[in-house]
Amino acid sequence: MKSEDIFARYSRQIFIEEIGLEGQRKILNSKVLVIGAGGLGSPVIQYLAAAGVGTLGVTDFDKVELHNLNRQIVHNENTIGISKVKSAENFVRTLNHQIQYIGIEQKIDETNAEDMISEFDIIVDGSDNFTTRYLVNDICVKLQKPLVYGSILGFSGQVAIFNYNGSKNLRDIFPEPPVDEDFPDCDSLGVLGALPGIVGSMMANLTLKIITDLPLQLNQLTLIDTLRWRFQTIDF
Repeated sequence: MKSEDIFARYSRQIFIEEIGLEGQRKILNSKVLVIGAGGLGSPVIQYLAAAGVGTLGVTDFDKVELHNLNRQIVHNENTIGISKVKSAENFVRTLNHQIQYIGIEQKIDETNAEDMISEFDIIVDGSDNFTTRYLVNDICVKLQKPLVYGSILGFSGQVAIFNYNGSKNLRDIFPEPPVDEDFPDCDSLGVLGALPGIVGSMMANLTLKIITDLPLQLNQLTLIDTLRWRFQTIDF
């Protein structure tokens, strides 16, 4: 992309004193892996692609279903039945064709997690189960990769940054995962469609702050209660 086109496209970010041209170059040169192209992954993918993240990886093994569409807004009625990775790619290509999109149609597990994560600078975890969350956390700790974490249920969400510049990780606040089968999830209790938009946008914002070396509050978990509209930060 020509320099004048870059400026025109990203001028409203470049105009921010704390970002400027140097910060935009960092965004264009960054490599981010989004785990999950669902409720949380959708807004993350949207805003990172819009911001100009140079290499955007997305891993998911699922296909688009009708019930996804109330919250997984990179997908649409025309992509029902196709893989979420390809559906997300269609969205990204339409929004910003300059981005290098790497689609990984696999379930991330112990056999492939390290290889996947090692190729990227920052990992954004939008997964929906504890097995994946803890696996991703542990691999990020092993490889010294910053991890942007989020979770949602009903009207509530959580956001945090783990393993960045020596900060703590998921196991420092929740040492062991609960048993997935005994814990409520969106499939059983539901989620209000706009909630992942709020939480996912916060995750995208934190990711961009990491990329551009902006100040961050570390070792904190932000609790979001959109029913009572309360935000609480817990130090750990």
